[in-house]
Amino acid sequence: MTAKASSSRFEPTGSGAHASSLDRVEELGIVGAGGGGFPTAVKFRTKASLLIANAAECEPLLHKDKELLHHHAEPFLRGMKIAMDLIGAREGVVGIKEKYHDIIAALESQAPAGIRVVPLPDVYPAGDEFILVHMVTGRVIPPGGLPKDVDAAVANVETLMNIGLDRPVTHKYLTVAGAVETPVTLRVPVGITIGEVIEAAGGPTVSDFGVLLGGVMMAKPAASLDIPVTKTTGGIVVLPTEHSLIRRHNAPWLHVQRIGRSACDQCRFCTEFCPRFLLGHPIEPHAAMRSLGFATGADAMVATLYCCECNLCTMFACPEDLDPKAVCVQNKPLARERGLTWKGTPESITPHPMAEFRRVPMRRLIARLGLGEFNNTGPLTEYAFAPRKVNILLKQHAGAPSVPVVKSGGRVRAGDLLAVPDQGKLGARIHASIDGVVTVKSDVILIEA
Repeated sequence: MTAKASSSRFEPTGSGAHASSLDRVEELGIVGAGGGGFPTAVKFRTKASLLIANAAECEPLLHKDKELLHHHAEPFLRGMKIAMDLIGAREGVVGIKEKYHDIIAALESQAPAGIRVVPLPDVYPAGDEFILVHMVTGRVIPPGGLPKDVDAAVANVETLMNIGLDRPVTHKYLTVAGAVETPVTLRVPVGITIGEVIEAAGGPTVSDFGVLLGGVMMAKPAASLDIPVTKTTGGIVVLPTEHSLIRRHNAPWLHVQRIGRSACDQCRFCTEFCPRFLLGHPIEPHAAMRSLGFATGADAMVATLYCCECNLCTMFACPEDLDPKAVCVQNKPLARERGLTWKGTPESITPHPMAEFRRVPMRRLIARLGLGEFNNTGPLTEYAFAPRKVNILLKQHAGAPSVPVVKSGGRVRAGDLLAVPDQGKLGARIHASIDGVVTVKSDVILIEA
């Protein structure tokens, strides 16, 4: 890897003068940067009176959104104002943890008319959009619904900042955390390997380690250090191989099934802590656990459809170290195959009276996960990445893989268009993150500098 560290802060540039139409947002390849990767231009075709910027960032050890608000509030607020105009919103709200007093004060002093800050409790999963919308508005999105069903829209901090910057999405902000020399938030080229990014954080502090992509609660284990960064990579967490979180995320389904069938005593703790159950949704993880040993009725199967996969049931609530979330995930396609859906009405949804008192404080979650030994910081720092090659995946967003518009052997510059959505299908444009020569493969475009 040929890169040099720098002590100065990275300063994004961009006029923001042209990103005021849905066509422009689509042209730039902007997608939900918080993990889902839904094309933003498609999301913003819906009208809503309220736009909520999701700055809750409730996954332990991650600091990307908070750092962007701290250092780059101007393009974020500009992008938020543009997004409000696109969806016809009369009001904008920034939902951020109340513990960030300095950031809240700075945002309140800079925010234009119509945008206000709503401090949120330091709990998990405050960043789940159903929970966030309820905390901000008191409204409950119906099971299987979207924020638009309660006259709201939700967007990630980085997504809105990308709109304000008005340039193709070629780089991704992410936090490198856990067992690394220097936990840090970086701006990295899309397509660079996670191994190169980990080295930019000083490298691992242990010789035998595993890597989780995203936050530790909803992470996906990395099969190798050669996995490329995408538009939705928000965190890279390095942990010792023997850490319980590495073992849990790598546990095979047959192991989960066998242990769960014999050990679950139906204590209901998983259900009583489930944030969607506390909203009044028909989700009961303990009932899903019964399916491991008994035939499951339609009501229990429907419940699995509305699991948000936050993993509280598995990682925090279960006293037996079982995996109710994995069971819910396994049952979802079965419920869909049977054509099962929730038959209730929005008016019938009533949040649990104890919902507010069962929120899981971040400090308790960090302790329960065995993460207290790791430095819980991630300052935004410039790092001069100069990768020799990048692998740009053709599917790094919701929908279908994009279709290449370049040919092998051609030369591109950073920001050049590489691929576009397939005709008539949901997708997003993809751009080059470095200058170089292109090699087009079945699922990836390789650029060699």
